[in-house]
Amino acid sequence: MAQSEPLVIGVRFSVVGKIYHFDASGIPELRMGDSVVVETSRGWQLGQVAQIVDDEDLPQEGEWKKVDRRATPRDLLLRQSWQNREFEVLTTCRARAKELRLEGVKIVAAEYSFDGSRLAIMFSTENEEKVDLKSLRSEMQKMYAPSQVEMRQIGPRDVAKILGGMGACGLETRCCSKFLTDFSSISIRMAKEQGISLTPTEITGMCGRLRCCLIYEYEQYVAARAVLPKRNKRVITPQGEGKVIDVFPLREGVLVDLPEVGYREFSRAEIQPAEEYEAFQKKAAAGCGEENGQGCTCGKKEGERRVDAVSDQPGETSNPPGEIPPQQTQQPQQPQRRRDDRGNRGDRSDRGQQRPFGGQPRSNQQPPAPGSDPNRRERRDRRDRRDRRGSDGEPKPE
Repeated sequence: MAQSEPLVIGVRFSVVGKIYHFDASGIPELRMGDSVVVETSRGWQLGQVAQIVDDEDLPQEGEWKKVDRRATPRDLLLRQSWQNREFEVLTTCRARAKELRLEGVKIVAAEYSFDGSRLAIMFSTENEEKVDLKSLRSEMQKMYAPSQVEMRQIGPRDVAKILGGMGACGLETRCCSKFLTDFSSISIRMAKEQGISLTPTEITGMCGRLRCCLIYEYEQYVAARAVLPKRNKRVITPQGEGKVIDVFPLREGVLVDLPEVGYREFSRAEIQPAEEYEAFQKKAAAGCGEENGQGCTCGKKEGERRVDAVSDQPGETSNPPGEIPPQQTQQPQQPQRRRDDRGNRGDRSDRGQQRPFGGQPRSNQQPPAPGSDPNRRERRDRRDRRDRRGSDGEPKPE
């Protein structure tokens, strides 16, 4: 016999609180808004059905606690009687904390369980550090026995949710006290992405933390900015090239500074990044990759490529394969001047010095004898030739 799927319901224990799931297979006639009695890690609690889960991918059986019963009128009266005592506990605890001189400790609320077996006193501190309240707890335990007293520390956002009041934006009821069942992680990056002023009074809530509303439209801003150019980027518009001054993500537009026109606003469909446009023009001017010796990269058939269109123009003849065109005939190479192993025209240490007669490199001659002049014979031969010639350049008679 096939086992039937369990009936999972979501139960909420406060007006604006988290939803916890329980197995209500034993009470299939439950509906939204019904009150039920369930057992939790904090004792027996009375909650209200806020959700009936109808999901095909349900976890395995045994991961939820079962609903004990549907709440009766007696259960509702018992819960109300314990709630009436919570204000008295709160007043007494605040007075006792003042007598014990517990600095920086703020008693926020007191909460009884459904049957009164547990009493939770919630408090907060200024610096959110853990404090020792054993003395206060022991005295409250003596006063409200046999209930088990628990001192529970909560954060500033939970304090603002419990106390309620007007929001920093002017709403009559704060978001956390009206509809927020859980607190999301908020960062300063969310305010920057949406272009919100980073002034503390503009982004801080009544709890002293970043406002929870900063996450409401964050994903929409991120998705819109992903398809728009950033500030100071060059773009091509129908009126020319300009620089992006501001971005409007929600209406998908940008404000562009045109050199001769001024500031103009364009939609995303009317602009194109200048870098992308220049790269497209460069690729179009280069044509098929065969012109650069890289092979065809355009994907077109033979005869449709740009290189084929250029070769078929009138006045140009194509050469048979293997034949070198006339303008590409190889020229005889000129003999290159030999250079010695020490670089161009010898070693730099020889610059400014005259080479010996005959033009041979100094490295190939024998070193002169000590105390002799290597140019003496050259000067003597030059003087003898000058003496043999006359004033008109003819040789003198012997």
